[in-house]
Amino acid sequence: MQQLLFMGSFPEAITFKVGIYVDWLVKWLMHNFGDIFNAISDGILWVLLKIEEFLLWVPWWGILLVIFLLGWRYKKITAGLLYAFLVLLIGSFGLWGYMMSTLSVVLTSVVISLIVGIPIGILMTYKDKLEIIVKPTLDAMQTMPGFVYLIPAVLLFGMGMVPAVIATTVYAIPPVIRLTNLGIKNVSKEMVEAAHSFGSSNWQTLYKVQLPQALPTIMTGINQTTMMALSMVVICSMIGARGLGMEVLIAINRIDIARGFESGVSIVILAIIIDRITQGIVNRHKVPQQ
Repeated sequence: MQQLLFMGSFPEAITFKVGIYVDWLVKWLMHNFGDIFNAISDGILWVLLKIEEFLLWVPWWGILLVIFLLGWRYKKITAGLLYAFLVLLIGSFGLWGYMMSTLSVVLTSVVISLIVGIPIGILMTYKDKLEIIVKPTLDAMQTMPGFVYLIPAVLLFGMGMVPAVIATTVYAIPPVIRLTNLGIKNVSKEMVEAAHSFGSSNWQTLYKVQLPQALPTIMTGINQTTMMALSMVVICSMIGARGLGMEVLIAINRIDIARGFESGVSIVILAIIIDRITQGIVNRHKVPQQ
């Protein structure tokens, strides 16, 4: 029996401690590029706080009115009334401030994802070598569990809201890159050739022909990116991101069923409303192409 256990155990002579090299790399980055990381952190924190400050400044009835109008415009009036009632329900749970904090993290992450992701998706259309490198990277990013993204974010930016935004952005950015690239590639070659035959430059063709035609696909990518960002809310609460996710985490630690139910349902409500409104925007842009 002991011999079998010995045969089944991994040999102690074969060891490779990769952790010390990661530790060395992080220390080297912080020593040589600490100012850059601090500048990035300060910039993200400033944007995040401004968005949260604005959301908290808007009266609660103003938020409800905006939700109602968006639901009415992109769905129907009954949908607008339902969405407004559901957001009112979150406020009745006493979670209004937490909802604004959650939305500020999601909005900041989505904005950064769009600023970075859409240009990368466009470049992939024209640079085959870049596409060869980026596509496997996106596959790996979408395969990794969300918890993995917390490790480098915490190592480089510490605990708090900023690493939560960084981790959420990295986790949520693949769909908008993929679908921007796909949307532009699916634009018919005849339309591109016609634009070139009329003397349009590559930039004019991209801006006036390819991007408008690819807009429904890009909007679908924005929808998926937003939903993935929202799905990171609870995970990012583990590194100090306040909001509805933090309430869920506290409820789990304390086995507080009532608190966990209310905060969990609030996240579900937000996800449904954001998904339905963004899908309505996508469908609205698809109508002229039918």
